[in-house]
Amino acid sequence: MKKVKITWVRSTIGHREAHRRVIESLGLRRLNHSVEKDFTPSIKGMCDKVSYLLKVEEVE
Repeated sequence: MKKVKITWVRSTIGHREAHRRVIESLGLRRLNHSVEKDFTPSIKGMCDKVSYLLKVEEVE
């Protein structure tokens, strides 16, 4: 399974509550925090929903 590094780069202040919950469910705690996840369809959907808040990079 392909792995990705997801980094939270923009604040959720002034954005929808649903988008804040997506950030939280990805395991991101604060700005510039990164997590590595398997790139499953559910993770891809969450990243697509809040793509303007994240930076997603493929990990080897």
